[in-house]
Amino acid sequence: MKTLTAALVAGVSLLAATASFTSIAFAADPGMAAALADPGRPAADVARDAARKPGELVAFAGIKAGDRVVDLIPGGGYFTFVFAGVVGPTGHVYATVPMPAKAYMAKLTAGIDTFAASHPNVSVVYSEKGFTPPDGLADVVWTAQNYHDLYNPMGPSAGPPDLLPVNKGIFAALKPGGVYLIVDHSAPAGSGTADTKTLHRIDEAVVRKDVEAAGFVFEGSSDVLRNPADPRTALVFDPSIRGKTDQFVLKFRKPK
Repeated sequence: MKTLTAALVAGVSLLAATASFTSIAFAADPGMAAALADPGRPAADVARDAARKPGELVAFAGIKAGDRVVDLIPGGGYFTFVFAGVVGPTGHVYATVPMPAKAYMAKLTAGIDTFAASHPNVSVVYSEKGFTPPDGLADVVWTAQNYHDLYNPMGPSAGPPDLLPVNKGIFAALKPGGVYLIVDHSAPAGSGTADTKTLHRIDEAVVRKDVEAAGFVFEGSSDVLRNPADPRTALVFDPSIRGKTDQFVLKFRKPK
């Protein structure tokens, strides 16, 4: 069986410092204000804004009006919906799901399909052989709370993942100077990939090593989603920590 990693190699490979931001910093941004106020956003998403801090993260990534953004493995579309308001009618958001994950994510992506029907600057892409934005390379590739899943096989016969082709594909997808932004749940330092399947966490040092090996330059990190009270030992869906996990935010850039 194919792994999610293998699917991403096919699905993305052809897509040919530290900072912290406060609510005050983005409250005056009309694009962000409009994005958060969009009536098309589910009420459940709005309720999560305080914890997920979309304004701070979008500002850190540098996403702006007119940008082409690839939301890789978008889940239910929380950030896809926000990006749509930020990039505006001159930009575009591509919620990209590898075909082997389509059935698994069907209930989640149904909401994105509904949103896209009334937002022409959003496309839902189910891709097996690759996807290139029709108006050029991407300005930003973004993946939130899903990088660890690239290390998790989808079937018992799946082999060990190799993320270098995945990250090289993302490198090729971006224009020179483009940003690769990764948000994920923190595992204990030094744990490597031991917790990717059991706890859905990953050691951020592994992520940084993976991405830099593909040619990206590490530009900085944000502590906006840090929670020092999280011992990093519980499953991220455990009621004791769900929605309050310690998360790292890493920003990489494709050299010009």
